[in-house]
Amino acid sequence: MRHFTLSDLLPSMTLQVAQAAALLQRVFAPQDSWATLAEAEQEVAEMLAPDRILRVALVGGEVIGWIGGIPGYNGNVWELHPLLVAPEWQGRGVGAALVRDFEAQVLAKGGLTIQLGTDDVTDATSLSGVNLYEETWEKVRTIRNLNRHPFEFYQKQGYTIIGVMPDANGRGRPDILMGKRIG
Repeated sequence: MRHFTLSDLLPSMTLQVAQAAALLQRVFAPQDSWATLAEAEQEVAEMLAPDRILRVALVGGEVIGWIGGIPGYNGNVWELHPLLVAPEWQGRGVGAALVRDFEAQVLAKGGLTIQLGTDDVTDATSLSGVNLYEETWEKVRTIRNLNRHPFEFYQKQGYTIIGVMPDANGRGRPDILMGKRIG
């Protein structure tokens, strides 16, 4: 049974906008992304642009997770950026519900594909700390999750690894590129 609701986050929802920024900073700061509240507030402000998608999961008016989307390739491809769920709500279906809802939003806008990057900045996969310029596809084919990296969550949602960007976050710190055809 679901105890949360999903909705658009609108600029007029000032309390929830502030909650979304605080949650972004809390969830991603340990990974050196959106390390300050000001950076997180800027990201949320950018995601509120009319051509983007920003959907939130709410419990009693409190933001417990959110997902954003950025159109590309003339609206054919949307970047899922970012997805986050409060740690105390993880593993309870919030992330999966946000992804399904996002896919429906993209489909309604005529999108064909969703792509995302999921960084490995904490040595959480077997792709971290190795030379991805050699035997790239064998390393991707045999990827192992060493410490709760989200790539497996996305695989459970139907996403496929479609590439890697070696050294995206420093030497040996790749961005794992994933995608899914929708509709």
